[in-house]
Amino acid sequence: MKPAPFAYRAPADLAGALALLGEHGDEARVLAGGQSLGPMLNLRLARPAIVVDVNRIEALAGITSLPGGGAAVGATTRQRSAETSTRLRSGWPALVTAIGQIGHRTIRNRGTVGGSVAHADPAAELPAVLTALGATIIADGPAGRREVPAADFFVGPFTTALLPGELLVAIGLPAPAPGTAQVWVEFSRRPGDFALVGAAVVVARDADGTCRDAALVYAGVGWTPWRAREAEQVLGDRPLTAALAAEAAAAAADACTPSTDIHATAAHRTLLVETLTRRALLRILEAGE
Repeated sequence: MKPAPFAYRAPADLAGALALLGEHGDEARVLAGGQSLGPMLNLRLARPAIVVDVNRIEALAGITSLPGGGAAVGATTRQRSAETSTRLRSGWPALVTAIGQIGHRTIRNRGTVGGSVAHADPAAELPAVLTALGATIIADGPAGRREVPAADFFVGPFTTALLPGELLVAIGLPAPAPGTAQVWVEFSRRPGDFALVGAAVVVARDADGTCRDAALVYAGVGWTPWRAREAEQVLGDRPLTAALAAEAAAAAADACTPSTDIHATAAHRTLLVETLTRRALLRILEAGE
């Protein structure tokens, strides 16, 4: 199919993009990598009056360091650039692993980090891993620039906390706390498919191996990234062992309430939550031994 007619603008700077979004409101759609928007336009699932192409805005691309050891990833940074970034790999390996499992390399060559976040697909890797890492979503708009915790940014399937006229401009990554280990694991039927379930597991441990903090966040389990707080409590203030990993995995499976669809049953997804959680925790345990 062909898309419905729409106007096309490619502003050269952020001010120009924000002006267009403010003028056209809900009738505008932002084009970054186009890996989701393109098919939606062709299938006429999206019928915007205007498409605002932000690829010419240099300020939206690239990875920069933040005070205190954090980093900011520009919204139009290509997924492949983030995947191969030594800066991100050294500080946020779970993020790099997750990005490397988005589609195929051809898709990641064009797809953008910000585009995937703003699309807010509940089965996508980035919403879950960014929530687990305590990232912030940086938006700019009519009221100025603001930061939204990733945990509050994804409010429903394909729905975010962006306000009318706002544009996602960057993702802020906090410096990992000392003793922190991160793992992303997922299961899909074929390489490149959306994961049936993905798990971001971030655990901070003291020198004696005691878990002092943990974040376990999943894709494909709910309409937004789902956090297994019951499993996090199981890990709290206890030394990480294989037995504890199994106990936390069982707690996550008991607490989750996934749905059944054409891809997997709720029971299958529940089993994957348990299996992936245990696998991730065992990787952290083995890496620290």
